[in-house]
Amino acid sequence: MNYTLNQLQIFLKIVQTQSVTKASEELHLTQPAVSIQLKNFQDQFDIPLTEVVGRKIYITDFGKEIAVAAENIINQVHAINFKTLAFKGQLTGRLKISIVSTGKYVMPYFLSDFMNKHSNVELQMDVTNKSKVIESLENNEIDLALVSVLPQNLNIEKLDLLQNKLFLVGKKNSKIKKLAKTKEIFNELPLIFREKGSGTRQTMERFINRAKILVIKKMELTSNEAVKQALLAGLGYSIMPLIGIRNELHNHELEIIPVKGLPIKTTWSLIWLKGKNHSPVSLSFLEYLKREKSNIVHNQFHWYENY
Repeated sequence: MNYTLNQLQIFLKIVQTQSVTKASEELHLTQPAVSIQLKNFQDQFDIPLTEVVGRKIYITDFGKEIAVAAENIINQVHAINFKTLAFKGQLTGRLKISIVSTGKYVMPYFLSDFMNKHSNVELQMDVTNKSKVIESLENNEIDLALVSVLPQNLNIEKLDLLQNKLFLVGKKNSKIKKLAKTKEIFNELPLIFREKGSGTRQTMERFINRAKILVIKKMELTSNEAVKQALLAGLGYSIMPLIGIRNELHNHELEIIPVKGLPIKTTWSLIWLKGKNHSPVSLSFLEYLKREKSNIVHNQFHWYENY
C-alpha cells in the first residue's frame, strides 16, 4: 500500500458527496484530477471501493469501511497539527458552526477579526435551513449554531448578537395601495414563501396566522437569495429579513411596503447545547463575542437603525 493523504481526502469527499463532480467542486480541483486520484487509490485494493451504474457512482460496503478508516486517519493528522501548534502556545483547533441561510449576511462579521487574530484556527461553517441546523445541534455535531428563531424543545444556552427585522418587500414602484388595510393588501398579493423548515418561513406564517390573513401563495423557494431574485424579477412579494436586502434597497431595486404589524422583530442568537463541554477554540470565540459584539454591531450594522 502506498496511498497518500491527498488520496484519502479525495476518496472521503467522494463518499460524502456521492459524486466525483461534486467532490471536485468542493475540493476546488478539476474533475479529471479527482478521477485520476480515485483510480490510483482504488488500484491499491483487490476489492472494489466503488462501482458505477449508468452514470452514478456507488460506494461498496468495503469502500464505506475504508472511508471510515480514512476519516479517522485525517482526524489524527489534524490532531497532530493542532497539538504541535498548541505546544507553541498558539490557539488551535476547529470551530464548527452551523447557520441558517440568512445568517450568511450576519455571521462573517462576527468571525472576521477573531479568525484573523487566530490564524491556526480552522473554521467549518455549514449554511443550511433551520431544521438541519437544529438537527446538527441535537446530534452534537457542531460547537455553535446561529438562528433567528429559538428551538422550542431543546435545552440550550444562548448569546444574543443582533436584532432581526422582517418587512414586506416587493419590486420598486409597486402598485400596492400604501394606506390600505393589512387584509386588503394581502388579498391581492402573490406571496413567495421559503421552504418548510426555514426560520423565515416559520416567522412569516406566524404573522399571517396571527393576523388571520388569507394569502395567495405564489411559489416556494429554498433560499433567501432565490426569493430576492424572484422579487427583483417582479414575480411577487415576500416577508424578508432586512439584513439580506441592503444593497437592493440602497439601489432602489426593492422597496419596503408599510404594513401594520411589521416589521417582525426577532433576534439573531448563537446557541449551543446546555452543559456542552466547549473546546478551547469555541470557548475563546464566545469570550471574544461577549467582549466585542457591541462594537461589531455598531461598526458593521449601523445602517440597520435607519429602518
